[in-house]
Amino acid sequence: MAGNSTTIATIEQKPAMNSLPMAKVDSVMNDDSSALTGKTTNIVTETTLPTDSNIRVLGLHEYKEAALSLALAFEHDDVSRYFLDTPDRAHWTKQQKWDLHLKIMEYITYAHLLKGLVLSVGPNYDCVALWMPPGKNIDDLPTIFRSGLWRLNYLLSHEGRKRFFSEFFPLLHDTKAAVLEDRDPSSWYLVYIGTKPEGRGKGYARKVVDFVAEKADREGRACYLESSNVVNEAIYRKMGFEVSRRIYLQRAKEGKGAAEVKAAGREEWR
Repeated sequence: MAGNSTTIATIEQKPAMNSLPMAKVDSVMNDDSSALTGKTTNIVTETTLPTDSNIRVLGLHEYKEAALSLALAFEHDDVSRYFLDTPDRAHWTKQQKWDLHLKIMEYITYAHLLKGLVLSVGPNYDCVALWMPPGKNIDDLPTIFRSGLWRLNYLLSHEGRKRFFSEFFPLLHDTKAAVLEDRDPSSWYLVYIGTKPEGRGKGYARKVVDFVAEKADREGRACYLESSNVVNEAIYRKMGFEVSRRIYLQRAKEGKGAAEVKAAGREEWR
C-alpha cells in the first residue's frame, strides 16, 4: 500500500421521513438447510417495480457475469488490492492478481446468491449489489463450501490469508455489531455495490440501493454498508446514509502503530 493505511468508511442509513415505496420485496427466511439440499433460497418472492427501473433479481446461473462486473468496478479499489498486493506475492504478474481478484468476487457473489439478495441494473450487469437480509449471513459451512470461499485458504498467500481472515472479516463484523448494537440482527447489510466504468453516472447505484432501502424504511429497519472510497461518502449521504465510524486496515504498516478508529457524528436512527 502506498504510504497511507487503507480506509473503510462505515456508513449506516437513517430512514427518510417521507419515503415513497419504489418496490415491494417480500423476504422469505427459509431454513438454511437449503444450502445442503442444493435448493436456492428465495429471498425475494414478489417485486412490483416501475417499468423503467430495469432492476433484476439475479439467479445462481448469473454469478459469473455479476462477479465480473464487481471485479471491474473494484479493480483498483484499495481494499480489494489489500489482499493481493502483499510482500509474498510481489513476484506475481498483473494477470495472476486479476485472476485471483475475479475468483474472490465469484465466490462472494455465489455465496450471496445462495443466502442473500443480488440485484443488477443496466443493460450488461452494469451495476451489481449484494445485499444480506436480516438474520442471514454467509458464515455457515455449507455456504462456504458451496460458494468456493473455502478455496481462499490456499489461493491467498500466507500474508493475504492473515489480512482477509484474521484482520478484515473480524474488523468488519465487530464494527457493524458495535455501530448497530441491538439493531444488528434485524438490519439489511449492503455488502458490495459496484458499477462498471461504462455504467457510471447513470443513477444505477441509487436504484439498487433504494430497492431495499425503501422496504427497510417502511419496516423500521436499519440499512448498513461500508465504503472504501471517500468520494462515495457524499453520494451515500444523498441517499440518506451518514458516516458513523472509520476503521483502518493496518497489516500493510505492521509495527508502525496500533489500528486507528475514528468516530464520525450521525443522527440517531429512529
